[in-house]
Amino acid sequence: MRISSPAFRDGDYIPSKYTCDGKDVNPELHLDAVPAAAKSLVILVDDPDSPSGNWLHWSVWNIAPSTRLIPEDSVPAGALEGETDFSETGYGGPCPASGEHEYRFIAYALDTTLNLPHGSVRIAIEQAIEGHVISLATLTGRYQRIKMRALAHA
Repeated sequence: MRISSPAFRDGDYIPSKYTCDGKDVNPELHLDAVPAAAKSLVILVDDPDSPSGNWLHWSVWNIAPSTRLIPEDSVPAGALEGETDFSETGYGGPCPASGEHEYRFIAYALDTTLNLPHGSVRIAIEQAIEGHVISLATLTGRYQRIKMRALAHA
């Protein structure tokens, strides 16, 4: 399985449009080579470099396995979103307090759909997918706040 974006390549900088310095919307995502056995997909976007622990920026589940494109600033039809570590539901883009952070867009193919309500928290999602992941793929991006980056190069 693969997850990619036309907005940035794996390992590259995430454009500020998709961060708290811009429109703060999810980038367009492409999903390929999804296993035929998949019953649903889950996407988690996190920041393992956060000083307060692995910060959750977005969670979306019960995405139809036939989904190949998630347009910018959208949620697939029928999918549900969870609460981020910003204590909000929906996408919360990269917004590191200091330095450059790595962000992971992780797609999971599951052998089931999740019986979780809209607004569920990360721990509930992680517990629900345990033992049901048949494939996963990761797209990694980097980001440093624009003001911080300017100061670092001044």
